[in-house]
Amino acid sequence: MIAIDRLRFAWPGADADCLAIDTLEVAQGASVFIHGPSGCGKSTLLGLLAGVLSPAGGRVSLLGADWTALSGVRRDAHRADHVGYIFQQFNLLPYLNAIDNVLLPCRFSRLRRERAAADAGTPRAAARSLLERVGLVPGHWGRASSQLSVGQQQRVAAARALIGHPEVVIADEPTSALDAPLREAFMALLLGQCRKAGSTLVFVSHDERLAAHFDRRLELASLNRAAAPEAVA
Repeated sequence: MIAIDRLRFAWPGADADCLAIDTLEVAQGASVFIHGPSGCGKSTLLGLLAGVLSPAGGRVSLLGADWTALSGVRRDAHRADHVGYIFQQFNLLPYLNAIDNVLLPCRFSRLRRERAAADAGTPRAAARSLLERVGLVPGHWGRASSQLSVGQQQRVAAARALIGHPEVVIADEPTSALDAPLREAFMALLLGQCRKAGSTLVFVSHDERLAAHFDRRLELASLNRAAAPEAVA
């Protein structure tokens, strides 16, 4: 599902690579927990896996497609069809309500829209079902995301990533704003939805207690041969 071959990445103006990973493969349906201290490059790696960032050297592929071999338009379409992304800063549209934020992938991907409709009759019904399962009460569904708390925005972001059963779900610190009971409920939902859809899950967190939920645990420092961790975003 995901493959890295001789990946090298450096931020513009940097004197050296901040990520240098020779090889990594993630199988279809696997769940992978990536851990490392702040600043070690976890979010940068996720951006490369999702084709948001482009490597300076090597190959990063998803579903057999090398991101750098795709045009910008095809890269965006490939991501919209096949990747659900829970961003660390959520990236919700502040003027849209919770339901319309969840429905965004269905606006950009016919495949995700058709899968959501197959789930619940209509994409909007699928969005409501996901919001209910992530613990956002119906009274908040019509509120603009800018009017929601940080924890509520996080749940909307999770539902948006899951709608339409993407083949790959990428999660960047998705439980950081949740208390213990909601964190466990969120993990059960995320892992359960990924298993149901056969989705591959790549999950980054500082919270090592969550590693037990996953098939595979990776310490980024053990993969990264770059010599300048302090330069990593």
